[in-house]
Amino acid sequence: MPAAQDHYDDAMFAFSTGDYDTCIATLKTLLADDPANFDAQLALGMAYYRKGDYATAIAEGHKAEKLRPNEQLVHTNLSLFYMKSGDKKTAEHHGLQARIASWRDNMAPPGTTPAETADSELSLARPAPAPIKVPDMPWRKKPPVGGAPPAH
Repeated sequence: MPAAQDHYDDAMFAFSTGDYDTCIATLKTLLADDPANFDAQLALGMAYYRKGDYATAIAEGHKAEKLRPNEQLVHTNLSLFYMKSGDKKTAEHHGLQARIASWRDNMAPPGTTPAETADSELSLARPAPAPIKVPDMPWRKKPPVGGAPPAH
């Protein structure tokens, strides 16, 4: 039986060639075996969107939202899906949620974003950041007491 990554790769190839039906079928098979596969769930919503089935795209997008409620791409996609379906108010809500998620990721301390916490066991193995070196600032040096200013 092919690995989950092989199924996902096959689905993404079908998506890239415009074969959305094959993409959807492959992603559904993958999600039947692994319902928590976020990437497959997110891609399934986009495949339905590309087919023009906005209602199903929205439903699949909300399933991805349940997996990662603070993910920027989830809300970006939902905003797009709702806008195409004609629900501007909900589209604007998800657009705002995407911006907030972006700010949250940019302002989070190192090691706290979802991608970084997924590898929390490896975080101890990461080297400490190098200390910041302050460049020599000769213009701030005071001249020696009772002498001439330093030569440049």
